[in-house]
Order: sequence, then C-alpha cells, then structure tokens
Amino acid sequence: MAVPEFQTLMLPLLQALSDGESRHWREQRDACARELGLTEEDLAEAISTGGSKFDNRVQWAHSYLFQAGLLTRPQRGHVQIAERGQKVLADAPERIDKAFLSQFAEYQDFRSRTKRSTETAGESDAVEVSSSASTTPWETIDAAVQESNEVLSVELLHHVRAREPEFLEKLVLDLLTAMGYGGRTGATEHWGRSGDGGIDGTIRQDELGLDRVFVQAKRYNAEHTVGRPDIQAFVGALHGVQADRGVFITTSRFSQEARDYVERIPNRIILIDGHRLAELMLLYNVGVQDERTFVLKRIDEDFFE
Repeated sequence: MAVPEFQTLMLPLLQALSDGESRHWREQRDACARELGLTEEDLAEAISTGGSKFDNRVQWAHSYLFQAGLLTRPQRGHVQIAERGQKVLADAPERIDKAFLSQFAEYQDFRSRTKRSTETAGESDAVEVSSSASTTPWETIDAAVQESNEVLSVELLHHVRAREPEFLEKLVLDLLTAMGYGGRTGATEHWGRSGDGGIDGTIRQDELGLDRVFVQAKRYNAEHTVGRPDIQAFVGALHGVQADRGVFITTSRFSQEARDYVERIPNRIILIDGHRLAELMLLYNVGVQDERTFVLKRIDEDFFE
C-alpha cells in the first residue's frame, strides 16, 4: 500500500502508545508500520528533497498531536500518550485529523497563529496547502514554511520550559547578542540566581558600559500570566541601578494591564512573550538549525539574448 498521508497516521500512532509507556519515536513508528502492513518498499519511498516519506509524515503527525495535547514529549526523541489522548481513544474515534483536533483550545490557538493569506475563513483545515488551486507555487512554499515554523515555535517553548530558569536567563542574553545588541564578545553579563534584585543580566552597548540594557527572564508554563505587579517590581529593580530601560522576557504571556502600564511610564520597557521569543529564536537561529534548503529556478533572460 502507499504511505498514508500524515492525518491518516494520527490515530494509529496514538493507538501504538495506548499502554501509556514512553517510547522513542522510531520504535513507535515501526510498530505503526507493522500495524498498517507497510512493506520495505513503502518505507523506502523518499520525498523529493531526500529522507523517508513515512518518517516525515510520522513526525508531522506527532507535531499535530502534540499541539492538541494528545501526546507529550517526556524526553529527547521520546513520545508518550497524554491523559487527553487516552480519553480520546476511549471514545473510539474512526479517524483523527485536523478537523477532529479543532475541538481542543490549544490546537485552535496554534491554528490561529498560522495565517495563510491565500485561504478564506473556515478553509484552513479543509484542504492541504499543496492542493490549493488558488495559490502559486511560491505562495504554497511560503505557507508551508510559515506553518512549519509555527509548529517548531511551540516545540521550542516546550524545550525551554523544560529547562531550569538559569538556562532561560543565559538563552535570552545569547538571543539579544545574536540580534546585534552589545555587538562583541564579553558585552553580556549574566547576574546569576541570587542577589540579582530582579535583574538577570545586562548588555553593554558601548565599551565603557555607560549605555546598558538590563534584562529579566521568567520561565513560566503556558497558562501563567505575567501581570502589572511583576513589571512594577522590574521597574523598581531598574531604579535601584539607576537605569531607565530594560527588556522583560517570559515563556508565557503578559496581561493587558501589564502592557498598558509600560506604555504609561517614562521608562523604556520592552515586553517579549513566549510566542515572540520563539519567533525571534527562529529568526536569529538561536536553539535551531537549518534543516533543508529549497532552490527555485527561473529563466535567465540574459542567456538567450
């Protein structure tokens, strides 16, 4: 049989984890392949840019199940069914696909961030990007990259939240350096865990350190909201070091009251929430690496003159 498309793989992949054990994704992939009766020839089928088509579709199915909270990633390379996934299997669905996942708030939030200019409202889950007759090949590639990056951004935050708070503190200094702040080795300083007074690090903008940016990084889960009192405490810490500018970064989100507060005070405070943090990490290649490059050709008109 042909390799099923990735939505068709969602249910058998989840069923292969129904015992609740954590498994390496390749072990679970093999179990799913046996259940589907895939042949060695099927598994050897490659995508145009190289790599196994089946592996690629398994990983995409995993990503979507993860977005919807049906499975977890307890450690590197491993997957495990979540409590929600067990409840889904208990209802014995005939199929799990993107339309099925739309009932879950986490998945809806993910889809709301994956905006496609060539789709109209209500169509985003009805068809695959590659099958849309209204888009050009360039638009299709652009939409696919955008969707891939949205999936990756959620997984990035999952990895960051799984680490200790000090990891985030150092990460944001690396990110700000990659963005061009400081501009040289040794321009950043991590203040450490204790006695920082609400400041986790600084970036010197000039050689003498007269122009400094102060940073606070808070690692929270997705449900936590950073409120106005947290920002006020950060502003107080800035006053303590006679500073008037700072960057507050969190892996969660800010309340509207917190955002309104920074607009009213004389201090220059930049707020970066979890979604924006992941976007910047992707943009400046912090914690990620390039996996594949596509080259689009066009006619060289000069050659034919």
